[in-house]
Amino acid sequence: MKLLLLEDDDLLAESLAESLKDNGYRVDLATSLRAAEAFTGTETYALAIMDLGLPDGSGLDLLKRWRQSGRDLPVLILTARDTWEDKVVGLEGGADDYLTKPFHEAELIARVKALLRRKSGRLSGELTLGGVSLDEANQCVRVADGSWHPLTGTEFVLLRYFMHHPGRVLSKEHLLNQLYALAQDAAAPNLIEVYIARLRRYLGKSSIQTRRGQGYVFVAD
Repeated sequence: MKLLLLEDDDLLAESLAESLKDNGYRVDLATSLRAAEAFTGTETYALAIMDLGLPDGSGLDLLKRWRQSGRDLPVLILTARDTWEDKVVGLEGGADDYLTKPFHEAELIARVKALLRRKSGRLSGELTLGGVSLDEANQCVRVADGSWHPLTGTEFVLLRYFMHHPGRVLSKEHLLNQLYALAQDAAAPNLIEVYIARLRRYLGKSSIQTRRGQGYVFVAD
């Protein structure tokens, strides 16, 4: 699950990106409105975290353009502008949530999770499909026999993405793009095969099916 972080403070951006990665998200960092528009023109994100004061303009202007064009990407504003008037302007401008600096990273992570649950229509932090339950807080999976298995960070990210897109054919290239941020070196395609083999050991071979020449499908039934 990839997030877009729009923040021009290098130290804060690095700290936030690491915290988000530790919680199973992949992060692309944009330090300007122009960079953010370039990213969203070619990439698909589950959520954006947006500062308002950027070197080339206000994040609110970009947010308004997104909403006017019909882009429904959930947006969490993260800013030092802390008056109630600023919050009203941000929320009425299309933001889904508003958090002021300074802040606790644990609160930001909790808000991100809440926004993503809201987007998917879930109320709890447990995702259940086809006899498989994914505990997002503890990064572990419960299988049909009721047993729980801890997941590595990459296993968790991959399974969560499959479970958010059941029945959809996902190519190796698409999955790699979700697992690794744009700033990282390109990963070998056979890594996907390795991690899918690991997940199948927990879930059974029929849960993640291979479509020869196309990719993989998570079967929810």
